[in-house]
Amino acid sequence: MIKGLFGRFLELFFDILYHQGSWTYDLVAASVSLGRWEDWIATVLPYLSGENILELGHGPGHLQETLNQIGVHAYGLDESKYMGRLAAANLHKAGLDHRLVTARAQELPFANGVFQQVVSTFPTQYILATETLTEVFRVLEPEGSLIVLPVAWITGEAWYDRLAAGLFRITGQAPDWDTRFIDPFIKAGFKVQMRYKYTQSSKILILEANKP
Repeated sequence: MIKGLFGRFLELFFDILYHQGSWTYDLVAASVSLGRWEDWIATVLPYLSGENILELGHGPGHLQETLNQIGVHAYGLDESKYMGRLAAANLHKAGLDHRLVTARAQELPFANGVFQQVVSTFPTQYILATETLTEVFRVLEPEGSLIVLPVAWITGEAWYDRLAAGLFRITGQAPDWDTRFIDPFIKAGFKVQMRYKYTQSSKILILEANKP
């Protein structure tokens, strides 16, 4: 009962954080990750070599900003109109144009085979939905790839690292990972590779799912 109530509380908290409370998202993310959130997101950059890239769940727009700055023709999609407004404002402040769309990942408003890559960092369960992966497969060109950063673990030994790691486990933000989680990608037709990136106090998982 307690676990059920706690789970529902967390769902409500994250829903508010990503919608009406989106203006606090960066502060919360930086606080719970001990300032490492944006560095974790940046670990996907070496895997992004396409000229046309779609980001699912663009959030405040940090990856969009980086991709635009290095000359990538980047699109961003998010189901939260609040995040859309926040990301647009952040990109405008940086002097960048944006190509942001408010829509669901399960119903991508794009033609077949128009993206070389799709990327998603710290997505929720929607990334494992059959509808999402079918749509991603559809909009990717042949030999295109889906890059997903699903989870990062804090591995430092300092007391604040252990505290943050414990909070991540309690809230479900750093679950144990095994190969069962890649089954939906394989069923959707992707060939999947799991890669781990290590920093001084973090372990980051990156999935590279390639379309034949």
